[in-house]
Amino acid sequence: MGYVEELRAIVGHRPLILVGAVVIIVDNEGRILLQQRKHPYGKWGIPGGLMELGESTEITARREIFEETNLKIGHLHLINVYSGPDNFVVAANGDQFYVVVTAYYTKEAAGELINDHAEALKLDYFHPDRLPADIVKSHKKILEEFIGRDYKDIL
Repeated sequence: MGYVEELRAIVGHRPLILVGAVVIIVDNEGRILLQQRKHPYGKWGIPGGLMELGESTEITARREIFEETNLKIGHLHLINVYSGPDNFVVAANGDQFYVVVTAYYTKEAAGELINDHAEALKLDYFHPDRLPADIVKSHKKILEEFIGRDYKDIL
């Protein structure tokens, strides 16, 4: 049982503040890796997840990326930290939480891309001007900021 599950056993569905990390992975063709998620079902998002006890956001990012994609990532560049009312989530089971998301990007990814079917329906790369329409709201904000500010500088 992970940290969040242990907390939920104590507090039930009450709102929590959780910390997470996501990583925009850009391939050699300038495409961005996204995952079609199971939660919320069918929406596209940036790979990542929630912090476990004792982790830094960088360690969380690396662990989550490996678990969800089988990729080992190199240097992480900070995009921004996102928090506040726009990051309030009510999960399908009624759990409520505010998530503080640290967003990174990298062009350094190695390994064979393998989808973790427990987390996502599929993984796919998209050109920044052809992203899917159904993107998780908070991730859309991160992608827009990254594409508007950092994307052209890293190519």
